[in-house]
Formats: sequence, C-alpha cells, structure tokens
Amino acid sequence: MKKLLLVTGLCLSMFVQAETTKVCVDVKDKAGQVVKDKAGKPKQNCKEMKVHKKLEGTPVPVKK
Repeated sequence: MKKLLLVTGLCLSMFVQAETTKVCVDVKDKAGQVVKDKAGKPKQNCKEMKVHKKLEGTPVPVKK
C-alpha cells in the first residue's frame, strides 16, 4: 500500500510543474553604458523565472 501511494505521489508531482519564462537584461558597465560583444550586439544576462498565478479575490474592507 505504501509503495502504491509513493508511486502515485511521484506521478502527480511530475505533472505539477511551475511555469517559467526567460527574462534577459542588458549588462551595463560602471558608467551606465550597455556592454557590447564582438559582433556589436548588447551583452545580456538571462535567467529563468517562475510565473505565479494571480488569484481573484475580494477587496479588503476599509476600517472606519
């Protein structure tokens, strides 16, 4: 029974993954100018960021 629960849990965890997007930002030097590579394109730092769902909610009542 424990093995069945373990296998079921692992299968479900594989399908529930966070959605990610790739975010790139230009690299700047100390003077604030964009750094360019040999080809003349701006150098970028790219990272994978998780995207969270925004849940609809009710507004918080104002205290009187």
